[in-house]
Amino acid sequence: MVGLSDDEQADLVHHGGVDKAVHHYAIDHHEAWVAEQPALASALDGPGAFGENVSTLGWKEDDVCIGDRFRMGTALVEISQGRQPCWKLGHHFGDPAMVGRVVGTGRCGWYYRVIEPGAIMAGDRIRLIDRRYPEWTVARTFRILIGKVPTSRSDIADLAGLPQLSRSWRARCHAMLG
Repeated sequence: MVGLSDDEQADLVHHGGVDKAVHHYAIDHHEAWVAEQPALASALDGPGAFGENVSTLGWKEDDVCIGDRFRMGTALVEISQGRQPCWKLGHHFGDPAMVGRVVGTGRCGWYYRVIEPGAIMAGDRIRLIDRRYPEWTVARTFRILIGKVPTSRSDIADLAGLPQLSRSWRARCHAMLG
């Protein structure tokens, strides 16, 4: 399963595919973005501003982990990686520096792969079903792989060993290990 029904993904190499089937972004971040960049207020007046399929309050990158499984509606999904921002985000907001701001703040959102297809509708409950790697939050993983925070080789090797981590981010770990 590579995404949501009726959700066209124009760039499956960078923004879709099995490991990036569903994008989740925390609406909780909107207030901080507007406080830092008041010009973004109109762009952030509702869900979907970051191109996400799922928007929620109460879960941020420090609250969810690689490999977490959630029941959304009748679908079962699993977190595979954080969202790596690209130039399209800067273009969307009319600010090329937005990519650097996302990297600097870690307010990236995350991707799911679909484990069991199902129906997801606005207002459906999202329930955490399983957490295997509480030490590997999306925030920590993003800081290491995208924010390039200095990290021990053993931690990078441990991260590379997570089968739930997306293929592209495992490759990034291996590249860091040389």
